[in-house]
Amino acid sequence: MTIFDRFRRVKTPPLHVAIDEGTGPVVVLVHGIASSSVTFENLIPLITDRHRVIAVDLLGFGESLAPESATFTIEEHVEALEDTLDALRLRHPFVLVGHSMGSLIASRYAATNRKRVSKLVLVSPPVYMNPEALGDPVERAAMGLYLKAYEFLRTNQNFTMRNAAMLARISPIKNVLEVNARNWKAFVLSLQNSIESQTTVSDIASVTVPVEIIYGALDPFLMPGGLRIVEQMRLVTVHKVDASDHLVRKRLARVVAVAIG
Repeated sequence: MTIFDRFRRVKTPPLHVAIDEGTGPVVVLVHGIASSSVTFENLIPLITDRHRVIAVDLLGFGESLAPESATFTIEEHVEALEDTLDALRLRHPFVLVGHSMGSLIASRYAATNRKRVSKLVLVSPPVYMNPEALGDPVERAAMGLYLKAYEFLRTNQNFTMRNAAMLARISPIKNVLEVNARNWKAFVLSLQNSIESQTTVSDIASVTVPVEIIYGALDPFLMPGGLRIVEQMRLVTVHKVDASDHLVRKRLARVVAVAIG
């Protein structure tokens, strides 16, 4: 992004910095859709003894603001992250960790801010693409079903809120999933404009630092076809964690901590 682009675009508000603790090389944590920095509660204690850990709430989620004009594209999410990290005046390249939708945002940030990131760690990344881009008919059909399911969620507010509340009650991480009236617009538009419409494969291909991908073997949001394309890239290392799902539970957190270094 050039200085002229910064002046032309509508200013996004700074993100809420929920956590800034520890000393050492910086690690920035970016959560996923309908969540907040609590996503990383099992990871943070494993890395603050050797890192300065910064966790933000994404635009429209957690304690971060949601501008009326926001459309919650990947570009807007990245711009808000850029502005927030610029304000922190980090002097050296940092490890950038993204979970779920946060991994898509982190990939775009790393692709467009190459001198800022020393390593990219993507946790449970939902790497989706146009079904027609997949050669395997089974994977093509599966991708189409994922996209139809997401369309159903964002067009049926009562159903989505009711089931999100039910899942939140049984989640082992308190408040890890929040879909409510306050963040409904951010949820719907982020789902449509940042997850359903994404360029993550090309973003990861543009990254010039090591990329560590960690995912659970039981992750229901994983798309094998997209992951298979990414894991063939030269800087990418993939870690599959048995008996783990989409959340950053303790088992998955330990693998992420090792990947961070």
